[in-house]
Amino acid sequence: MGKFIKAGRVVVMLQGRYAGKKAIVVKTFDDGSKARPFGHCLVAGVDRAPLKVTRRMSKKKITKRQKVKPFVKYANYNHIMPTRYQVPAEVAPASLCTDQQMDTADGRVEAKKFVKSLMQEKFLAPPPDKSGRPSKDVIYMRKKLRF
Repeated sequence: MGKFIKAGRVVVMLQGRYAGKKAIVVKTFDDGSKARPFGHCLVAGVDRAPLKVTRRMSKKKITKRQKVKPFVKYANYNHIMPTRYQVPAEVAPASLCTDQQMDTADGRVEAKKFVKSLMQEKFLAPPPDKSGRPSKDVIYMRKKLRF
């Protein structure tokens, strides 16, 4: 069977603090590493998705409701569920965060800030797909998972 959990795949977190939240696979470690001797991946996801905005709302309220709260973490393959969605190449999942950033607390904060800015930018104006419409993958990431 081929490997389908690759960088750019949208996954749903199943366990822990972010259970039910959507994330993007940044980097995979199929054979594990010294610190984590099991198959896992580095993910960047949406902890708090943007809320619905209407025309009647003030500009201040609109900017507040469009904010995104991100997270970055290592996740065991058993604790994630891959979806059919894969983010477009313009999002560049490999550049979201690195192993070196995950080593220190300051690096993780820096990675979260970058992920936040990128996601807010892409959620406001989703990149177009082949037919010119907004990408369904980014729209799926933007919506809160209903269950």
